[in-house]
Parts: sequence; structure tokens; C-alpha cells
Amino acid sequence: MTQKVIDTATISLEAAQALLAEARRACAARGFAATIAITDAGGHLRAFERADTAPFLTVGVATDKAWTAASFGMTTHQWNQYMADPTVAGLAHHPRMTPVGGGVPIIDDERLVGGIGISGGTSVHDHEAAEEALRNAGFL
Repeated sequence: MTQKVIDTATISLEAAQALLAEARRACAARGFAATIAITDAGGHLRAFERADTAPFLTVGVATDKAWTAASFGMTTHQWNQYMADPTVAGLAHHPRMTPVGGGVPIIDDERLVGGIGISGGTSVHDHEAAEEALRNAGFL
């Protein structure tokens, strides 16, 4: 596993709230109720929202997807692929590791500033909604 070294900073509260609104729209456009979590570069929760009809399990999943994405600056679906490698597979036992699509690092000016995690749709829909939200908020 190779990773790009990324300078870190943190996402502002204003940017996190704007990203949250974009993610809400992206999930609604795909027809699912979601939980959306946004963390800073250290994996600490910065903004959060659970739709009224989103299952309660999505709370922990979305938060841990955002944490996982911020941890190494790579998407959670990439982590899913890495888990097939025996030299990395042991990380699957980490209690917060969530190698399921829907977590995407937030990169601003080539600096890791946080992670977004979406849970409520399929892993593909969660991932697509996260990327759309990041693009619409100016992060992609």
C-alpha cells in the first residue's frame, strides 16, 4: 500500500455546514434518507445530521466512514480493496475501521482537512453522494 503524504489542516465549521447541506441534497436526489458525518483532519466530528427516517445504525456507520476516510486520506471503498491484502487485513479488526463505500477524504488545496461519511443508501450511492457533495462544495 502506497500513500501520498498530504499536508493537513482542518475544515472550518462554515465549510463543514455547507458540505452537510450539499450532501443532504445529493442523498435526496438519489432517493434515500441518510446520516451524514463530517470530521476534521484528526477524525473528530465537525458536523452531523441524521434524517428523520434514517435507521439508527447509520449514525455509527457514517461517523466511522468519515473517520476512516480521514485516517489515511483515502476513500473507504479503497480500504475495502486493501483488506484483501494479508499484510493489511489485520486492520479490519480496528473498532472504527469501516471499509465500505461512502467515506471520502476532504482535500482542500492539496491538504487533508477532514472526511465525510454517508450512510443510508447502498455503498455505491453513499459514495456517489459524498463525491457529488464535495464537488458542489468546491472540494473536488
